[in-house]
Amino acid sequence: MPLFDVYPLLDITPEKGEDCFVYDTKGTKYLDFYGGHAVISIGHSHPHFRKRIKEQVDKLAFYSNSVLNPLQTQLAEKLGNLSGYEEYQLFLSNSGAEAVENALKVASFYTGKKKVISFSKSFHGRTSAALGVTDNSKYSAPINENDHTVFLELNETEALTKEINKGDVCAVIIEGIQGIGGIHIPDPEFMKQIELLCKKHGALFICDEIQSGYGRSGKFFAHQHAGVTPDIITMAKGMGNGFPIAGTLFHPKIEPWHGELGSTFGGNHLACAAGLAVLEVISDEQLIDNANIVGNSLMEKLAGLPMVTEVRGEGLMIGVECTNPIKEIRMKLLHEKHILTGVSSDPHTLRLLPPLTISKDQADKFVTDFQHTLTAISKNETLYLS
Repeated sequence: MPLFDVYPLLDITPEKGEDCFVYDTKGTKYLDFYGGHAVISIGHSHPHFRKRIKEQVDKLAFYSNSVLNPLQTQLAEKLGNLSGYEEYQLFLSNSGAEAVENALKVASFYTGKKKVISFSKSFHGRTSAALGVTDNSKYSAPINENDHTVFLELNETEALTKEINKGDVCAVIIEGIQGIGGIHIPDPEFMKQIELLCKKHGALFICDEIQSGYGRSGKFFAHQHAGVTPDIITMAKGMGNGFPIAGTLFHPKIEPWHGELGSTFGGNHLACAAGLAVLEVISDEQLIDNANIVGNSLMEKLAGLPMVTEVRGEGLMIGVECTNPIKEIRMKLLHEKHILTGVSSDPHTLRLLPPLTISKDQADKFVTDFQHTLTAISKNETLYLS
């Protein structure tokens, strides 16, 4: 049986990972500066992560949400303590798209409305409601089309105010930092206006932290840089370090009722063990501080390189915009320097999302190899033009 061929694949086959490196079937060692779409938060095959999962699978891997599961409570308590959202309520699911679906559904239940404000270049997932608030028609089939989402330009306060003043808005959804859109950060004042206008008009403020959360930005959630408090927060990716787990946080004013949401696999025993391991390592190894220190140093050095026109980001969520399309740059980094990097919807922006365990020496090596790659491309172009 063939696989349903929807993924453009790099021509490598990783079979082993260790911290910030992966090894392919030929034994080639790659520095991972992408973390499989920001999923690898605490490094590949972290010893504590492996230990937690092995111990849990030896006891009980799964039971559904029809029984008590103390691991869910432990995970919620640890998450609340580290994130600063102790009073919020946690619903566990399996993927970022599910987390967004649940956020939108609960917002609609709470307000009795259905119009959502989203933003240009946004990405919130590939399931139906999540696609409805994603600014890319390429991913939407006719069945996914809706007439209740309004897309506005990021950081355009006047347009936001005009739309939300109509009084029919259920929710405003925004990424803490836009990921696939090319690493664009909402202005802090714009985030504050979203919070203010949502409170004024009875809409809910949803912050999508699926890629930008879990310490990646140098704070637990990226929106904390702006000093705002969303009503609903979505998270996934780095939450399980490769194990499928996601979550949605709800403000205490949002009262749940039995049957409002549901998930067969969400919050299962093995997923919670993985989630707890991630939080324990983030806390014990002070990885949020590391993301801040290494990320700031990395961005400062990248900004001075040839062919680099802009460096955007916070912590270890970085976009490097280049004069040239990044396709050739990325392939040279992969095949000549053995470094994994990522793309975005902007063909000129390279996306960097390394594990939060990345060291300053490893970051410096990336800068050196990236500089060599850019210099080589620039020389080749000069020779061709002459």
